[in-house]
Amino acid sequence: MSAALLALTASLCLPVTAEEPPHVTFSPPPPGSVVQSQVVYLAGQAMHSQWRGVIGKRVAGKSSSTTFYQWYLSIYAIDDATYHLRYQSPRDGGPLSKVEKASGGDMWYPLQSAEIVGAAQLMQPAVEQLIVSSHETGADCGSSTVTVLRTDSAGKIVPAVTLQNNCDLKVRISRGTGGVPDALILNGPYYNSTAPNCCPTKAKAVATLRYRNGTWIEKPKYFTIYPSAFPH
Repeated sequence: MSAALLALTASLCLPVTAEEPPHVTFSPPPPGSVVQSQVVYLAGQAMHSQWRGVIGKRVAGKSSSTTFYQWYLSIYAIDDATYHLRYQSPRDGGPLSKVEKASGGDMWYPLQSAEIVGAAQLMQPAVEQLIVSSHETGADCGSSTVTVLRTDSAGKIVPAVTLQNNCDLKVRISRGTGGVPDALILNGPYYNSTAPNCCPTKAKAVATLRYRNGTWIEKPKYFTIYPSAFPH
């Protein structure tokens, strides 16, 4: 098959971005201040399949020198010109935890951050998943989580796969033939079963995550993978 034909075939798998109504509302509005917003086609290439992931944060408390935030991931589905809330973390589960005040002082934990990395067709053509990166610290360097979110057969938001690593885990979307996203590239320190947080076995490890024949495959196996579940 020629390169031109391969590119054309791959382009047919790219989402046809339906035009969003000029004035949309969110029901209910995302909590706190909106940090990031991303359109994602979780159920295919049509206006009724248009969803939106929103990252927001709200002040949880303040000390004399620090402001502590509760971060939120909200996922909405559009109906006419209204986005209706379908999933929210931490209310409905991971990847984020509930921030709570520590006993004996004006401190709230865990310290959090979150980012929508993007949307990608990792599992099948024309249907996207939402990729989210988050970090939480209670002590030491904390842990980083990469979550791939999808809809199930009932239209419910569920994790397709979750990866977690001590201290740090960065992710980017890799694009294959014709620019179609087909893998995630993971970067972070690798710890074997006996390595302390201070001293990773490999300081800069790189792995590739792909979905093939119904299974998530990580090569090499550096980072802990939780298929279809949030880590506890």
